[in-house]
Amino acid sequence: MTLRFLSTEKAPSAVGPYSQGVKSENIIYSSGQLPIDPETGELSKGDIQKETRLCLENVKAVLEAGHANIENIVKVTVFVTDMNDFSEINEVYAEFFGDHKPARSLVQVAALPKGADIEIEAIAII
Repeated sequence: MTLRFLSTEKAPSAVGPYSQGVKSENIIYSSGQLPIDPETGELSKGDIQKETRLCLENVKAVLEAGHANIENIVKVTVFVTDMNDFSEINEVYAEFFGDHKPARSLVQVAALPKGADIEIEAIAII
């Protein structure tokens, strides 16, 4: 089995000792992506829809580093600190994916790194 550790400047750097993503044969695993603007390094807070969009764009950038795109995503996991944001997250999520509907889990957690409100990870097959 060959592993390729993915790295791109189009997504924020990992906030710990891990890769932005890993490609193993034809599968890509993205690490959880926070709503951090890769250009400024700033964490977005206060607008869950903007935060969701940033997370998804960061996931997309990691996949692109592995020569994949959002149509290759088969599973998404969304972590949120407030389940009351569910419908607003769904609006952005539906717009982002369009007719592509990967499997998904969305769970509420007590806290996320850097005090973020949301984190999204994905698995893609190419």
